[in-house]
Amino acid sequence: MQVVFHINEEERWHMVLSNVNNFLAEEANAKISIVANGHAVNYYLNDELSDKILNQVDVVACQNSLNKHKINKDRINSLIRVVDSGVVEIAKKQMEGYAYIRP
Repeated sequence: MQVVFHINEEERWHMVLSNVNNFLAEEANAKISIVANGHAVNYYLNDELSDKILNQVDVVACQNSLNKHKINKDRINSLIRVVDSGVVEIAKKQMEGYAYIRP
């Protein structure tokens, strides 16, 4: 099973991470991606993502959003993959068969 979680609001991180953890509990071998854009990229500055999430999930940041919020990618965890455009990344994932979830 392949799933992409989309988050663009910083205050929804708790819900997204809860959903991801619940998903991993049921489908341990699932391919999961979290794509953050908009205000949600600010959360990456907190460095609060668990090792479990960083090691089991493809965590993605939108470069356009990082630029808009004046965040240099060197300020976020190196395990977070930076892509030019979050929405393009989501579209690519959907074309690869990933289910789209936006909690």
